[in-house]
Amino acid sequence: MLKSKQLTLALLVNAALISSVYASEQSESKGFVEDANGTVLFRTGFIDRDKKGEPDNRSTAQSAIVKLESGFTQGVVGFGVNVTGDASFKLGDNKHAGNGMIPRETGLDSKGVLKKGAGDTYDHWARGGASVKARVSNTTVEYGTQVLDLPVLASNTARMVPEYFEGTLIKSREIQNLELVAGKFTKNQYSDQINTDGRHLDNAIVWGAKYKFDDQLNASYYGLDSEDKLERHYINANYTLPLAEKRSLTLDFNGYHTKWDKQAGTYSSTIGNENVDGRSNSIWSLSGTLNQGAHSVMLAYQQNTGNTGYDYGENADGAQSIYVANSYLSDFIGNHEKSAQVQYNLNFADYGIPGLNWTSAYVYGWDIKTPTDNSATESEFFNQVKYTVQSGFAKDASLRLRNSIYRADQAYNNVYMADTNEWRIFLDIPVKLF
Repeated sequence: MLKSKQLTLALLVNAALISSVYASEQSESKGFVEDANGTVLFRTGFIDRDKKGEPDNRSTAQSAIVKLESGFTQGVVGFGVNVTGDASFKLGDNKHAGNGMIPRETGLDSKGVLKKGAGDTYDHWARGGASVKARVSNTTVEYGTQVLDLPVLASNTARMVPEYFEGTLIKSREIQNLELVAGKFTKNQYSDQINTDGRHLDNAIVWGAKYKFDDQLNASYYGLDSEDKLERHYINANYTLPLAEKRSLTLDFNGYHTKWDKQAGTYSSTIGNENVDGRSNSIWSLSGTLNQGAHSVMLAYQQNTGNTGYDYGENADGAQSIYVANSYLSDFIGNHEKSAQVQYNLNFADYGIPGLNWTSAYVYGWDIKTPTDNSATESEFFNQVKYTVQSGFAKDASLRLRNSIYRADQAYNNVYMADTNEWRIFLDIPVKLF
């Protein structure tokens, strides 16, 4: 199956190369040094999870995330290198882990004896890697450590430092408004892991296409085949209808279908798995957002079918691979779950404070199938305020405050997560190096 999919992608890329209809990015290359850029993001982060009946889970840390990208050499084929990495240390005497923020000492020594300090959180840590890249016309190939943003293989970027994947990714934009991607990845390192393959990824093949029909309609399809773990497909369609001056209606559809191999791991809580031989799930969401100047109101509906919940992130398939509408602290991904959301967003730019944004949402989920209850419920009240500096020496620095109040029936608490009050505070200060 993998060979046929790779062959199909190769044919699509070759067809795109032959059918190029607009300017070549490589022909406009200024050079390896001339097009280079480098940034460092200083991030101070705090997460506090107050879980009912469980010890508090609180972490505070400081990180510096470095990204260095060369340009491409000139010529028919351009070459370059990228470097990405992060260095962090925890703030205060906190020993909490398990929320994706701070890595924990684990493992045995060479004699099979538990290492000294195993189970304790790191006081400081550093990670990173490099990649090489090449470009022909409007097609690039990159091999090495990467942060991915694919719906079926997406790096978690909502913690102190990003989730890394190691492998090869091809992106082709030879036909105007069409982007084709294909890749193969063999390592996955989560945000709070020191081991470069902490999630034990064997062999994940990705492919996909995204097409912009016009200024109003976009559509995409992506696939993932992860050896001995799962096969996943994703589709999206997004349509924006202008209604009047500063008024529009946006419709957004997202859908996944996943089949797990027998060897695949399950979510630690199983999220309602029916314990059958062949696990499969389909999840989709449809949202409608009415925008009127500074104000936006969104209504969304999301539904699961199959014999298990969506169960993402536990098979090295990306801890942010959940591009559906009802995703906050909870992703509303329980077995057979249905959920509905109302969201309000206010952009303060029209009120003289550009860069300030407020989002408030309420999501309710019902008909969740668990081992003890076939009609469990969950709900979340979400609020976030974010301010981004618009000009001056601190331009693009941002402060984000987020709060979630999560509640569920005990039957779902037992297999998903306890009732939780969560705070997240992140201060990001980007600095351009060159």
